[in-house]
Amino acid sequence: MAHFVYLMTNKVNSVIYTGITNDLKRRVWEHKQKFVPGFTRKYNVTKLVYFEVFDDAYNAIAREKQIKGGSRAKKIALVDGVNAEWRDLYDEI
Repeated sequence: MAHFVYLMTNKVNSVIYTGITNDLKRRVWEHKQKFVPGFTRKYNVTKLVYFEVFDDAYNAIAREKQIKGGSRAKKIALVDGVNAEWRDLYDEI
């Protein structure tokens, strides 16, 4: 089963949320529908801008922790490296 580490933001790209899931389409949809209480609902985080795929949960969790521990500048660089326009990638998954 695949696991995903993903970055999401709001309409104006002012916040960055890092998450992990084994069903990226479902999880992003939940964020978009505001089903997830907390940070993503509070800051209207609905746009998927980056994700990585892993074959196992262990490596996905390690990567999520690495990204969360990094600076905002590093997260911006990750997104810019593959999605410089910060498009919503939801329809592409």
